[in-house]
Amino acid sequence: SFGVPEDELFYKASKYARENKLPRVYIACNSGARIGLVDDLKPKFEIKFVDEASPSKGFEYLYLTDEVYKSLPEGSVNVEKVPEGWAIKDIIGTSEGIGVENLQGSGKIAGETSRAYDEIFTLSYVTGRSVGIGAYLVRLGQRIIQMKQGPMLLTGYGALNKLLGREVYTSQDQLGGPQVMYPNGCTHEVVDDDQQGVQSIIQWLSFVPKTTDALPAVRESSDPVNREVEWKPTPTPYDPRLMLSGTDDAAGFFDKGSFKEYLEGWGKSVVIGRGRLGGIPMGAISVETRLVERVVPADPADPNSREAILPQAGQVLFPDSSYKTAQALKDFNNEGLPVMIFANWRGFSGGSRDMSGEILKFGSMIVDALREYEHPIYIYFPPYGELRGGSWVVVDPTINEEKMTMFSDPEARGGILEPAGIVEIKFRLADQLKAMHRIDPQLQMLDAELEATDDTDASAKDAIKDQIGAREELLKPVYLQAATEFADLHDKTGRMKAKGVIKEAVPWAESRKYFFYLAKRRIAQDNYVAQLMAADSSLDSKAALDVLSGMCSADWEDNEAVLDFYTANDAAISAKISEVKTASIKAQIEALQAELAE
Repeated sequence: SFGVPEDELFYKASKYARENKLPRVYIACNSGARIGLVDDLKPKFEIKFVDEASPSKGFEYLYLTDEVYKSLPEGSVNVEKVPEGWAIKDIIGTSEGIGVENLQGSGKIAGETSRAYDEIFTLSYVTGRSVGIGAYLVRLGQRIIQMKQGPMLLTGYGALNKLLGREVYTSQDQLGGPQVMYPNGCTHEVVDDDQQGVQSIIQWLSFVPKTTDALPAVRESSDPVNREVEWKPTPTPYDPRLMLSGTDDAAGFFDKGSFKEYLEGWGKSVVIGRGRLGGIPMGAISVETRLVERVVPADPADPNSREAILPQAGQVLFPDSSYKTAQALKDFNNEGLPVMIFANWRGFSGGSRDMSGEILKFGSMIVDALREYEHPIYIYFPPYGELRGGSWVVVDPTINEEKMTMFSDPEARGGILEPAGIVEIKFRLADQLKAMHRIDPQLQMLDAELEATDDTDASAKDAIKDQIGAREELLKPVYLQAATEFADLHDKTGRMKAKGVIKEAVPWAESRKYFFYLAKRRIAQDNYVAQLMAADSSLDSKAALDVLSGMCSADWEDNEAVLDFYTANDAAISAKISEVKTASIKAQIEALQAELAE
C-alpha cells in the first residue's frame, strides 16, 4: 500500500528519471492508499451513552478520563471538557501515514506521473492487483502492459456488492481485468505471466532513445533496406498488419519480425504499433479495411442491460479509433519516434450514434496531436488506398509543415468525395446525355435525322425520338462508368502532385528504400538544424535549413545523396555550427555595447 514514505520514494525516483531524461518503468502491484487508525487509543476511550442502563438507545460522544488524557502525547487529540472527562473532537495521533496524509501523498505522485509522461518515456507493468492510486498511476503513465491476473480497479468487488445491496460481482477481474481494460484502450498489451511481461518491457524499451534528447535508437538490420516490399495491398479488404509485417513468403514494409502491434483490443478500425525500418525505430498507424465489431459488455449491476455488438465499417474513423489515433501520436511523440501514417480513410462516421459519441471531439484531437508533434511524420497512401473529406483535413501537412510530409502510391486516390458521389452532383444524367450525343455516331445520325424531318411529320419525329430514347437507355450504364472514370481521374496522384498537396509519388515496391533514406536523412538533418538554432537564437528552422542547403553539393531532393553528404562532411558542418555560434555571440556583444553607449 502507499503511505507517506512510499509516496516520497516513488516521487523521488520519478523526479530523478525526469531530471536525467531517462525512461521510467513502474511495476505495479498494490492495494492503494494505506488506511489505519490510532491503535494506541483503541483500549483507552470511553462511551457516554444516552441511557447507561440501556446502551441500545445510542450514545452522545466518546471521551477520555482525565488520567488517560494527561498520559497522551500533546497534540494527539483535540478535546472538549465534559463532566466525565474530555470529549474527543478529533483524533490526530502521533504517527504519519494512517489517513488523509496518504491521500495527499497520492496526489503528489499522481501529479509527478502526469509530468513524467509529458517529459520522458513512461511505461507501467501491472503484475498484480492495483487499486485506487495504483490504478491511476498506471493510467497517468499511459502505456500499460497488464498481466492476465493483474486487475486495475478503484473499488473492490466486495465493497461494491455492499453498496448495491446484493451479490452482483464475483471477482475483481469483472471490474478491471484484461477483459475490461484491453477493449477500453487503457491496456496496450496483455501478457500471460511475468516472463512475458519483462520481455515486453525490454522490447518496448528497445524502440526508445536512451534519453529524451538523444537521437532515435537506430540499430543494424539484417533485412536489406534496398529490397522491394513484396506484400502488396489489394483492391478488396485485407489485413493491414500484413502490409507492415509481411508474411513468410512476402516481406512487408518494416524489417522482418520487428513490427509489434499495441492497443489491439480497442478502436479496431485503426491498427497502431511500432516497427523498424532498416533499423530505425518508427511508430506506425494503418487502417483496417475489413468490417470489425465493437463489443459493449452488459453491466452485471443492471439486470436489464444486454451485450451489444456494434459493426464498424473499414476505412472509416469512429470515435474510438479517432481517440486511439490521437493517443498513439502523443505516445509516439514522447518516445521520440518518426511516424508512418498509412492513410486509407474514406471519412469520419457521422451518424447520430457517433455524433453523440463525440466523434467531433476525438477527430479534433488528431489535429492537436499532429500540430504538437516534434518529430518527422510521413503520410503515405498505400496502393488502392484513398483519403477523402474530413479524414484528409485532420492529417493534412499544413497542420505542421515543419514536420509533416505527404506521399502517395501511383494507384492511390485523394479527393473530397468518392467518384460515384461526385457524379451524382457534378456529372448528372443531363451531362451524361450531352456526352452521349456529342460522342456516339448513331445518336449524332439520329439527331441529324430528327432535325431534317419536317415538323409536320409528327409520326416520323416520334419514331426517331423513340430510337434516340432506346439508344440512350442502352448507353446509360457505360456512360455512367465513363463519368465515374472522368471524376476518378481528378483524384489521381498526378493531380495531387501538380497541386502540391503531396511531395512525391512513391511506388509501393520502392517505398521501403525511399522512406529509409528519407528518415535517416531527417534524423541527421533535424539534429543539425537543432544545433544551428541553439547556436543562434535568431535562426528559425527554415533559415537553419538554408544554411545546410547552401553547404550541400548534392541534389537537395535526392535523400540518399544528401545523407551521404552529411556523413562525409560532418566535421565541416560542425565547424559551420561553431562559426554561426561565434558570430551570434559577437552580434549579441555588439548589440549590448551599442545599448550601453546610448
